[in-house]
Amino acid sequence: MKVIVGLGNPGAKYAKTKHNVGWMALDEIAYRLGWQFDQNEFSADIATGHINGEKVMLVKPLTFMNLSGNSVGPLMTFYQVYDEELIVLHDDLDSPLGRVRLRAKGSAGGQNGMKSIIAALGTNEIQRCKIGIGRPIHKGQAVTSHVLSPFETQDFDAMHDALHKAADATLDWVETGDFLATMNKFN
Repeated sequence: MKVIVGLGNPGAKYAKTKHNVGWMALDEIAYRLGWQFDQNEFSADIATGHINGEKVMLVKPLTFMNLSGNSVGPLMTFYQVYDEELIVLHDDLDSPLGRVRLRAKGSAGGQNGMKSIIAALGTNEIQRCKIGIGRPIHKGQAVTSHVLSPFETQDFDAMHDALHKAADATLDWVETGDFLATMNKFN
């Protein structure tokens, strides 16, 4: 079984914000597969199906970003999913807008959703797909204001391409089962 987690915040207020690119990438994956987020368990919206005979779960924690581990930890335990069968898609403030990078492990790098998941799972060896949102470009804009704001109109094309690349990379990993090969292919 593979678990694909997208990080974001619930509610219309956050739907189009930079902090929700993990959810946006999951929506792209669900759209491609024809799956619906029609299950709610472990404080998450979940879509499930099979790819090449393997069960795959798309998971949107509803706990708000900073408490994502409260959803992901119990889900992983209940379904007895190994850490290497998990990938987390999330925004990355330290990468330029639209850049997609896969990492097999590492610190949370200031991403509070990843901090929560690392704490819940007790390991930083969590595969992830980081989607660059860049740092604030407006002088004096706080980081919180930046991540909780929508994309500028001129950024739509770059983010559209990034979400497609994140979906491509994630599905490549699911189909091949080889994260290192996928990382080398897409980084």
